[in-house]
Amino acid sequence: MLRTTLAGLRAHKLRLLLTAVAITLGVGFISGTFVLTDTMNKGIAKTFARSADKVDVAVLYNEKAGKELSAPLLQKIRSVPGVTEAQGLVRGETALVGKDGRTVGDFATIGMSVPSGRLLRYDVDKGRPPSNGGETVIDSKVAKREGFTVGDTATVLDSEERPHKFRVVGLVDFGIDQEASVFGAVGFDPVTTVWMTGQKNYHEIDIAGTASQAAVKAAIGPSYRVLTGPELGAMLAKQAGADTELIRAGLLIFALVAMLVSALVIYNTFAILVAQRMREMALLRCVGATRRQVFGGVLTESAVVGLTGSLLGIAAGVGLGQGALVLISRLNSNVAITGPSLAVRTILIGLGVGVVVTVLSALLPARAATRVAPVAALRAGLEPGGRRFRLGVWRTALAVLLASGGLAIGVFGALVMEKGQVAMFVVAFSGCVFFLAVVAGMPALIRPMGRLAGAIPARLGGVPGRLAVANAQRAPRRTATTTIALTVGVGLMSLFAVIAASSKATAAHKLDEQFPAQFRIATQSGKDLPPALGDDLRGRPQVEKVVEVRDHAGTANGKEDAFMTVTASAWGSTVKVDMKTGSMSDLKPGTAIVDETAASIPGWEVGKSLRIKTRQGTVPVEIVGMYKLGEHFSGVILPEADFIRYFGKVAPGEIYVKTSDALSPDEARKIVDEAVRPYPAAKVTSTADFEEQVKRAIDMVLLVFGGLLGLAIIIALFGIANTLTLSVVERTRESALLRALGLTKRQLRRMLSIEAVVMAMIGALTGVVLGGVFGWAATSAMIEGSVFALPYLQIAGFVLLAGLAGTLAAVLPARRAAKTSIVESLAHD
Repeated sequence: MLRTTLAGLRAHKLRLLLTAVAITLGVGFISGTFVLTDTMNKGIAKTFARSADKVDVAVLYNEKAGKELSAPLLQKIRSVPGVTEAQGLVRGETALVGKDGRTVGDFATIGMSVPSGRLLRYDVDKGRPPSNGGETVIDSKVAKREGFTVGDTATVLDSEERPHKFRVVGLVDFGIDQEASVFGAVGFDPVTTVWMTGQKNYHEIDIAGTASQAAVKAAIGPSYRVLTGPELGAMLAKQAGADTELIRAGLLIFALVAMLVSALVIYNTFAILVAQRMREMALLRCVGATRRQVFGGVLTESAVVGLTGSLLGIAAGVGLGQGALVLISRLNSNVAITGPSLAVRTILIGLGVGVVVTVLSALLPARAATRVAPVAALRAGLEPGGRRFRLGVWRTALAVLLASGGLAIGVFGALVMEKGQVAMFVVAFSGCVFFLAVVAGMPALIRPMGRLAGAIPARLGGVPGRLAVANAQRAPRRTATTTIALTVGVGLMSLFAVIAASSKATAAHKLDEQFPAQFRIATQSGKDLPPALGDDLRGRPQVEKVVEVRDHAGTANGKEDAFMTVTASAWGSTVKVDMKTGSMSDLKPGTAIVDETAASIPGWEVGKSLRIKTRQGTVPVEIVGMYKLGEHFSGVILPEADFIRYFGKVAPGEIYVKTSDALSPDEARKIVDEAVRPYPAAKVTSTADFEEQVKRAIDMVLLVFGGLLGLAIIIALFGIANTLTLSVVERTRESALLRALGLTKRQLRRMLSIEAVVMAMIGALTGVVLGGVFGWAATSAMIEGSVFALPYLQIAGFVLLAGLAGTLAAVLPARRAAKTSIVESLAHD
């Protein structure tokens, strides 16, 4: 029986290849993910190991002991026998001012000590390290972006946001440091770094010399972490490798989706192959093969297909992983390109998953092959799957139960539960349950869905169009299994498109609702703005409204909390909060409103009094309302006059500006920029800029998801092509008869193309409906007051692309059908 199975595989090489393609793509995704992250980890480890070679011993802060790395500790370490050099590393926020007079980036650059000599761990791309208090080095990427070079004068703000000028003596690659790589960095000599950052202690002490790890530990005691150079390199590499673990986890989720789609395609393929070879298997039974042998033969064939596809997938994964690494390295120059890392684990996982998924997918078809009596199978019968299809009582009951359960859970998560992460998970679970209902009931939907998807092709395609629609509806079970794979990909893409569009609409709505102003002014570090800035803006005739937001850390009822206020005239007009109980009109002298988290604190209830510690002593304040926690407000909100009386004239943390409607956006921006020019730490963001940033971030996420889910759609389209190819073989006599009755080669190709388009449209339409419905549910579960938005053009694009892809999937099967000889096909039995 084994020889018979292997001979059958050799005789049908194309069938083997087509069946293996789906598993190749799925395994390729999985192995490519491991190759990518393993290669990145190898590059990171080599980089950190090379850098840590310069350090013999390192002393780090121990959170459990809580003892800081102080200057006296550094002196004690320097006195240890065998220590030739020891340097304390300092870091903190020191914002670099660009040549336009504004601080660079959205966040303050990191100020870092850059020691000279052996313990210099960073690569100096140009120039040299700083040697005195008037010199600095700049991160090479930041310098390139902002136009700095060696010899320039750069302004840097210290921890109190006072400007200081330095001469740039070097451009340094801080790529070894993940924080510096994200925010950018400027470097100083150790002494200058201390007074620029305001940090009194070190975050690490590096040691060079012959002193052992044990000797350093003995000298400073057990309150600190003491590592050797290799241990330091391994620790830093592991910290940086956390990013790759996150990347791996995310990619493997999409790989699982790809494998699910692959399993559906393989199941459908084997179901068709077994049905087509029913007479062949019956003949084997007649000549002595047992049911177990037939069953084993099908599983052996599936194992060979799975092994072949998995080997090809591992090879493809190496290419995919290396290609992704090249792409990532172009986007982030800190990622080094090295040779692909193919671990034994990757090979074993790829082979195991590929073979297991393929064999499991073939179990039901293999079982079906043993259930038909040999004599019945030898008779000429209908096309497999072509009998009148009935869903059956049990399958109907299961589909209804799963569908109603999924909908009930989804409605509960979207409309009843408290908005947030848990509600999102509940909606996601409901989507999985409902999808199982679709899988169970899809065969019953094929005929009505086929009439809907094929209405236009049947009307415009003439006889070939009507035949194509009838062919798509002829075998509901087969068409359902083929199209459900496409439903997965299109459904997930539609879901993410709806969530993305709704997130954009919600962000814009929340911003307009809470702060209908044009500009927001704040510092990178979150420190207060100069009080004179608000006065300057109010003095400009083109400025209609200036809203200052102030906050102060204080104590209420013995509990530390944040106190906030805004310009009194802004409440209810420029500034609004979403009240849970009470009204903003109740906020009067001697009162306060608190955020919803106060509900869990005894005594923090509407109508009760808070005792707030102020400059004049403790004063009682009545709680008159509770508001929903938002992005801009939290803590206790007081009337402006009370806030100033309690805590003094606190400088504003944020300023919102609204200019005259008669000004163009450029003119308005110019006026605000002129006002903030004397304050380099102040950053101006327009609401339009903010909305654009949100849209870009969401679009980038959607693009990544779309690219990853695109693999599932490609696999599904291979399934359509595979089904059509096998169907062409199955319907050889039928196609020849149609040709004999006058159907031309072009019409035959058109018929098969329309059939593929109808199948693709059935899957796409089902996916779009599922994605839209559960996209609404997910949006409703995210946050209170979310705005649902349906991206009509994107969804229409998904459907059109599915139709186009279906046409492409039919090209080879249609050409094969048209090339077959009519006489030979009619003579074929």
